[in-house]
Parts: sequence; C-alpha cells; structure tokens
Amino acid sequence: MDIFLETDRLVLRAFTDADADVDHLLALDSDPDVMRFINGGRPTSREAIRARTLPRLLHDHPCFGTRGYWAAQEKDTGAFLGWFEFRPLDEHSPAVVELGYRLNKAAWGRGYATEGSRALIHKGFTDLGVERVTANTMTVNAGSRRVMAKAGLSFLRTFTGDWPEAIEGSEHGEVEYELTRTEWERRS
Repeated sequence: MDIFLETDRLVLRAFTDADADVDHLLALDSDPDVMRFINGGRPTSREAIRARTLPRLLHDHPCFGTRGYWAAQEKDTGAFLGWFEFRPLDEHSPAVVELGYRLNKAAWGRGYATEGSRALIHKGFTDLGVERVTANTMTVNAGSRRVMAKAGLSFLRTFTGDWPEAIEGSEHGEVEYELTRTEWERRS
C-alpha cells in the first residue's frame, strides 16, 4: 500500500486500478446523499468510474511527484471512508492547491474531513512548497463549509459557476475559501 499520509485515525493512500478501489468508488458515487451537491444525487456508473474518475485519481502531478487524490481509510479497521483531494491547480507549480473531500455517510459528523484536511494543509505548507490552499463548494453545502472553516480556511467570495446542468441549490452560487502559508504560519 502506497501511504501518502497518516493521522491519528486516518490513512491516506494512493488509489489503484484494482477492482476493490473501483467498487469503493462506485458505492461512494452511487449514494444520492453523497452526490447531492456534486450532480444532484445521480449515481455514477462503473464505466464512468473506470473511464473518467479513476484516471483523474491516478494522475501524478510533476510538481509534487505524486498524486493529487488519495483514498481515505480508517486506520484501525482499514474501512474505506472516501477520498481527499490536494491537487495543484497548475501541473508544474505547487504554489496553489485545491483541497477537497468526498466521504461516505458513515464517516460524516465524525471529524474525519477536518482531520484529513488539516493534515494535508500541514504537509502542503511544510513539505510540498504550497503557498495557498483553496476550496470550493455550493453556497448551500453547510457541512462542507463548516469543514473548510474548521480546517483553517477563510471565506473569500461567492461566485456563480458554469453548471452544465442546474441542480437544487445551484441558483445560490458557489463559495471559495482560502488559506495562505503566511496566514497559516501566523496562526500556528
């Protein structure tokens, strides 16, 4: 197992193209509650997981020399919880990264998203040369916004994204949060 990061309760590891990871992603992306703020709750097909999702999750970023997405497992049980994103917006520069997470419902409300986000932010600012962390979600996604704030990011702006298909709540736009290295160091 290619472990990227460990916390008290989590192991973040590289995804593989093995059937087990495909099955985990299929279950995650087939839950209407998990996908509510992504695509309105529609399930993702196994074919789409293999053709679109997995290649994105397996991509190595030259500026990091590693991936931008990691499978999240519970440290004690090995249970798949979902994934975290910490990916550079420019393939060749680690300066600005996007933070994201998608966890199954069993993991919600247990602090995993905040714990994993804080650990990735710390690693980014101390080991990876990151200068700014950004994160986006729908304005109405209160749970994700709470995680962003608990992880140390501050509200930056509300904006209207280019939604290919409107979903419930998209009429309120999206929000962007950020944390700079300078601000992180000041708080630490």
